[in-house]
Amino acid sequence: MNGGMQAVQRFFGWPLSVALLLATMAAAAQVPSSSQNSQAPAGSPGSGTTTTAAGGATAAPATLTPGVTITGQAPNAHPLPKFPADEFTNCTRKQMGLSNPDAEGTIDIGQMATRSWLCENKLNHELQVVIDACLDRSGENPLPRIIQACTESLQHKALQDDERFFLIASRAEAYFADGDWQHALDDYNAAIKAIRFAPHHYAQLYNAALYYDRGLVFVSRSDDDDAVRDFDTAMGIDAQLDVPALSQRARIYAVRGNLSGALADYSKAISLQPKTAGLWSDRGYVALNQRDYDNAVKDETQAIQLDPKLARAYYLRGVAFGDLGNRVNAVGDLQTAVGLDASLARYVVIQGKNVTLKLPPL
Repeated sequence: MNGGMQAVQRFFGWPLSVALLLATMAAAAQVPSSSQNSQAPAGSPGSGTTTTAAGGATAAPATLTPGVTITGQAPNAHPLPKFPADEFTNCTRKQMGLSNPDAEGTIDIGQMATRSWLCENKLNHELQVVIDACLDRSGENPLPRIIQACTESLQHKALQDDERFFLIASRAEAYFADGDWQHALDDYNAAIKAIRFAPHHYAQLYNAALYYDRGLVFVSRSDDDDAVRDFDTAMGIDAQLDVPALSQRARIYAVRGNLSGALADYSKAISLQPKTAGLWSDRGYVALNQRDYDNAVKDETQAIQLDPKLARAYYLRGVAFGDLGNRVNAVGDLQTAVGLDASLARYVVIQGKNVTLKLPPL
């Protein structure tokens, strides 16, 4: 993202015994962690903090189709059918060649019609196979196969405009999950234009989701202004997207240094979804950057009560306790945090008797 919120560093002249204890924690960073509680930077495919229109504050990357996962592997997947350039005309030409003139030189129209019907039904079946792969109805197709299937489906001349919309949107999701921001953006732009051709109830259902998911692409491209604009549009269309959109916008504000704006957005999101631990922890993160340590402790404590295994919340509360001079609780929280997620030890830097605590990315 543009600009950036400086990593907060805390310097303590703690007794040597405490420093040695923290050094032991830092050594845990060499052990691979199985915990999934730490948060990855927002906007990265598969990160815990990337939110999509179909989910809550910690949903997986873009998914316009409820219940369909666009990641995964498909071992032994059959090759996708290949279509002729003009499939239906091609069927007719084939039948003209296959028809057998009778003794008087006339064409067996019945035979030609039957063969043409069989040919077109075969092509329709093959097209359905490709469309199913594009929409990933099985949930097992790898991203390159989804993209290939969507591209081949969109080249089919017989598709209706509303059908094209779903295929473009599905390919946009796959491009986004694959980290191809430019193609994802191109497809989301096309899908937003194409949605006017979709039936009214589909337009109502997916319009806001398209803007929200395109906002995630803009976040990944560090186009913060465009991202905020899309999140605002999504919220204006569908109130069900208020929480994830507010959360994304709050992160942008925080990284830009607009801490009051970030705090306001997180507070509103919490009022709408008070049982989401990640929202409380993120607001505590902002309070910590404002050096409002008391409220940081309160928010992280609430996050821990909602999710006792949220390693990040223990770490942030430990930093806040350290700044408040409560070293016993600080060390206890830091130990718990690293015990849940050893990767957090990388933010604890031991230099002699001095301990520097850095904040992980928001």
